[in-house]
Amino acid sequence: MQLIHLAVASVVTVSIGGVSYAALKPKDVEQKARVVAAQADCRAVDEAIVAYVSINDRDPGSITDLRTLVRGDISAYRIVGGMAAGPGC
Repeated sequence: MQLIHLAVASVVTVSIGGVSYAALKPKDVEQKARVVAAQADCRAVDEAIVAYVSINDRDPGSITDLRTLVRGDISAYRIVGGMAAGPGC
């Protein structure tokens, strides 16, 4: 093995280690995961609409009718044409 190969391999190894440490800071990752988990997504809101119709035999009047059927923040969503509309829809 030549000296240049050893130097390149060392630089790559150290770089990967540094990037991995920066990307996987446990406290930061945990905080980001909690924020994401607190938000509902389009699919969850659509499923809540289906559940609401199944339970009540009528369409929900507003997104507030679904609050008991979904965990998380659904305030950014609205109901348009019987389906969820909002972020990611």
